[in-house]
Parts: sequence; structure tokens; C-alpha cells
Amino acid sequence: MMEMLKDLSIVFLRIVTIFPLMLFVTLFMGRRTIGEMPVFDFLVIIALGAVVGADIADPSIHHLPTAFAILIIALLQKTFSIGTIRYRWFGKIITFEPVILIYQGKIVHKNLKKVQYSVDNVLQLLREQQIFDVNEVHLGILEANGKISVIEQTEPPQPEASITFPVIKEGNIDTDTLSKLGLKQAWIEQQLAAQRVELSSIFLAMVDQNNNLTITQYEEDIHQSLPPVIH
Repeated sequence: MMEMLKDLSIVFLRIVTIFPLMLFVTLFMGRRTIGEMPVFDFLVIIALGAVVGADIADPSIHHLPTAFAILIIALLQKTFSIGTIRYRWFGKIITFEPVILIYQGKIVHKNLKKVQYSVDNVLQLLREQQIFDVNEVHLGILEANGKISVIEQTEPPQPEASITFPVIKEGNIDTDTLSKLGLKQAWIEQQLAAQRVELSSIFLAMVDQNNNLTITQYEEDIHQSLPPVIH
């Protein structure tokens, strides 16, 4: 009996000590790793799979400690769920806040860097919602599940669907895209000179089908005017 209690104590201590570490590592890895699950539920699935898998694969493992571990994990998950609902500060600690990635047709560079997404990631998320032009987006919010919620601009839609193409990313000209659009680097340089914008200051520049160039710079003050978005 004492030996069994010792085993149960070891299992309990392993659970309550390893979960904070797993939570920290998962949050550190970023929301793209999580997919559509909340962070803690994702950890619960991994833990339950490991516990049950070990019990099945290793006959030497006692069933009672395994059942005890499953019960403790379930109880821990229930406690965390209740805490997330009742206490907002607790929910902010163990999950991701929604983050504005697009505002008034422009990608917010600081927030993009914060969530460790690339421009290509954002454009892909927009295409999945049948949006092929960043200028059509009034507000784009990256949710905790890694997907983006979009409010489109209120202006009347154009007669034909507008598609934009990234020709400058983080100060580098994409010559392949320019070539496919029938444009030359000299055209880009002329556009930048006309707008008095240095190439090195550009975070993202997009060209639409009518050869209209839209520029987002690193140091734009758009970050200061973002509306508050919280849980």
C-alpha cells in the first residue's frame, strides 16, 4: 500500500511540475504550432496520448497510476477551463491574445513580427477567405487559433476582382514577380522616387493588376492608431 501511494505521489508530482514547462514551451513555439486548439487543450491531448500510449505499450506499467494520471489531467483541464472563464487575467496568461495584423489595407509590421508570421503566411490566410488584395481589408485580426478574422473595406467593390502581388518584401525587390508582371526594376525605382520613399524603409509593397503600387513602411505610425482588441 505504501509503495502504491509512493507511485501515485510520483505521478502527481510529475504532472503538476511538467505542465508549466510544457505550457511555456508551447507558447514559446508560437500559435502556428497550435492550429485550431486552445493552448492548454492541445497540451492535454498530448499528455493523454502519451499516458495511454505508454500504458498500452509497456506491460510493466501499472494500470492504477495510469488511471490516476488521466484523472488528474482531466481535473487540471477542468480547473484551467473554469479559471479562464472566471478570471480574465488568468486566461491571458495561458493563451494567445488576438492581434491586429492588417488595418486600413496595410499590414502592421510590428504585430507581424510579434506573432512570428511572415508576409506569405498572412497572404495565404487571406486567400483562404477568397481575398486576394490586402487593400480590400479594413481590419484583419489573428485569432488565438491561428486563423484570421477579416472586416472588408466599406467602399463599393470593383467590377472585377482585384489581385495584388508583393514586389518588395522587407527592403528586397522581388525581380521574379516583377518579370512575370511585365515590369522592370527601373519602374519600381521611379515609383519610389516619385513617392520619396527609400527602398530600405519598405516593409511590404504590393502591385495590383492596374500597376498601382501600395507601400507599407517599417516606421509608419499606423501601430499607434490601431483599435483595441482583447479577449
